[in-house]
Amino acid sequence: MASRKTSDLHPPLQPATPAAAWGDVPNYVQDCVQRSFLFLDTLLDRGNDYLEHLEQGTPPLLKFDHELVLDGHDLPEPCNYALLRLQPPPGLPVDAQARPVVVVDPRAGHGPGIGGFKFDSEVGMAMKAGHTVYFVTFRPEPEDGQTLVTVMDAEARFLEEVIRRHPQCPAKPVVIGNCQAGWAMMTLDAVRPELFGPLMMVGAPASYWAGSSTLNPMRYSGANLGGTWLASLAADLGADRFDGAYLVENFEKLNPANTFWSKYYNLWAGVDQEAPRFLEFERWWGGFFRMTGAEIEAITENLFVGNKLARGELEVKGRPVNLRDITAPIVVFASWGDNITPPPQALNWIIDVWGDERAIAAAGRTIIYVLHESVGHLGIFVGGSVALKEHDQLVSSLDVIESLPPGLYEMKLERKDDRASQRWDALEPGDYTVHYQHRTMEDLRKLNPEGREEESLFSTISQWSQLNAQWYKTWVRPWVRMSATRESANALMRMNPLRMQRQLFSDKHPAAAFIRQQAAAARAHRVELDPDHPLKQYERRMAQKITDELNAWRDQRDARTVRMTRRLFGPNGLGAWLPPREPDAELAQRWAQQELGRYRDTVIGQIADGGFAEAVCRIVIAGMVSIGAFERRSLRLARLLAQLPNMHASVSPQTNWVQLLKEQARITAVAPVEALNALGQMLPDKASRERALALAAAVMMIEPTLANPRSEIIELLMGTLDAEPDRVIALARKLTAAIGEDGEALPTVQPDPAPAVAPKRAPRKAVAAKAVAKPAAKPAAKPKKAAAADQPAKAAKPRPRRP
Repeated sequence: MASRKTSDLHPPLQPATPAAAWGDVPNYVQDCVQRSFLFLDTLLDRGNDYLEHLEQGTPPLLKFDHELVLDGHDLPEPCNYALLRLQPPPGLPVDAQARPVVVVDPRAGHGPGIGGFKFDSEVGMAMKAGHTVYFVTFRPEPEDGQTLVTVMDAEARFLEEVIRRHPQCPAKPVVIGNCQAGWAMMTLDAVRPELFGPLMMVGAPASYWAGSSTLNPMRYSGANLGGTWLASLAADLGADRFDGAYLVENFEKLNPANTFWSKYYNLWAGVDQEAPRFLEFERWWGGFFRMTGAEIEAITENLFVGNKLARGELEVKGRPVNLRDITAPIVVFASWGDNITPPPQALNWIIDVWGDERAIAAAGRTIIYVLHESVGHLGIFVGGSVALKEHDQLVSSLDVIESLPPGLYEMKLERKDDRASQRWDALEPGDYTVHYQHRTMEDLRKLNPEGREEESLFSTISQWSQLNAQWYKTWVRPWVRMSATRESANALMRMNPLRMQRQLFSDKHPAAAFIRQQAAAARAHRVELDPDHPLKQYERRMAQKITDELNAWRDQRDARTVRMTRRLFGPNGLGAWLPPREPDAELAQRWAQQELGRYRDTVIGQIADGGFAEAVCRIVIAGMVSIGAFERRSLRLARLLAQLPNMHASVSPQTNWVQLLKEQARITAVAPVEALNALGQMLPDKASRERALALAAAVMMIEPTLANPRSEIIELLMGTLDAEPDRVIALARKLTAAIGEDGEALPTVQPDPAPAVAPKRAPRKAVAAKAVAKPAAKPAAKPKKAAAADQPAKAAKPRPRRP
């Protein structure tokens, strides 16, 4: 058979004509013109929104209806803060027994509302869980004489009022501090710990010198300007008012590509869909609030440049603020995509305050952190995906967070999609399973990509800033204050470029009527082009090139600033004249070793005190060491097991398992080997030992079989305590069969009381625990088949589990 010619199958391509290569040029030009008028029309709307917001008194931009509970203006020492109670949308009932949630928004240039910007937010997730939600807001102008202490006293009064309004709830409020509100709430928590339940710090800086030259180069820029004296000058020129627009300008300088190009190009390119989102965000971004000179000086001198909070040198009413005085759990949420508060700035205070993770446990404190891989600073508060994942899981895990044994943890979230069904899955409803992995100070140090050595630069910068600030306050401030008036300050405020670009381009603009007319015509005769149109593709490539060029300029600018700072303040510069002080981490480590030694001496003499309940707590804690992570389901399962009658003769319904667990965790933090060696004295008879081991195996969800590495510590203790493995596992199966694994059969779990569950400990502790076993101790035998008496255990058949 004759074959076909290749040219018959694939005819040669004809060269494209210029018109075909460029597409439909007239329609593209018409589309560009229409998009331009719609773009300008949107900017007019932005200006109108800005002016309307000013006329309304710049109220908080909350999606939710609300009522005023307390106004700081009416307090004995007035301030511009107020407490609101948010109303949930229809269909979301409030659980009167659920603890209240108080959301505090940052005062960092913008107005309040970012925490409740939309339903998919931390506010919305708290309402979804049935919590009554309160919101701490503030007005655009401070009260005369207002200070950070004034604000702190007002916020303490707000929390007292929230507690008073919920007498039926014994648990203290959950407080969420966003960004700058995080360090403010942490300070108040250290001074008034009796007012706080768990404190969540979201994108909040607390270690101001931490970071790296690539994560947050903005921290270097203030050094080259001489420190805090410029903030004092700006406040003095404002007649004791510091304009928040200056702070917003600093934020915009971080990403010039977005500030000057990307956000406007994205609006122009997709104006038909992007306009509502752009206007919603710009309404909040364009709300600029002011603070007093005393407030901005306290923030810059004590915190951002002085870094006194973690060091314990910040004073409130003559009393040092010690972050170790915070008793309730602290949850820190940070992101690697955040160039304003990267993880080191959010977490290094833990190293500088505590020095050793064992000191956290020995003091009875619980600290948890959550890290996101990519979301930006604002996305932490308003990102819908973040709200539906991290915020939702944090709120739904409050019962676990407050019942965790003391220690340092990282909270890990894993989707359940395409995974085998887990045991006791009904105890963890939703799309995610949660694990609390024990962490050490070394884990935190590894989060610093460039190490912490360069923080010595900022110690020198702080000293240099103090000298400049003192010079300014002595020789310049009197003259500036003599010339500044409230009228000149208001005029200076109105002339700020960020305000001018909004108020000048509104319906008051001479060309507004023409723009509106052309935009209406564009909507009526809109030309729609395919996104793959050749000229549209070329447009996107050019836009990306402009973005890349601006990013390259930013990187060069930042690198130049970093080099200059290192030369000026390094050991060959001012660092030789103003040498850095000893690192706070070293001071904290010495303190921790002393405290751990003292506490160990105290508990060693009482190591064998306690009975069945205390022994169970120790076993579970040791078990979680070998498991390597604490699971949320385990705590909820343990709570159900604690409700079973006749647990042990020494256990009463009033037994406070949570308190016992925390006490035993403190002991095992400083004396892990001795704590396990004492189990034989705490459990004098064989029946008690086997029942304690069975209960611990049930809590750790390993009771169906011991033939896996997750049960290593239970096997070890069976040999040490001379227990019969078959009897232990049979009893553990009976315990879990008694409460059932069917979701519909599970008793209701209340969120606040909780029994024993424990986290993992450092691997070196697990090795130490093995030393408890005596050479003569026989290894635990593998369990035999369940006897007839064990048949109820079939209901607890193990399901495939995550390794």
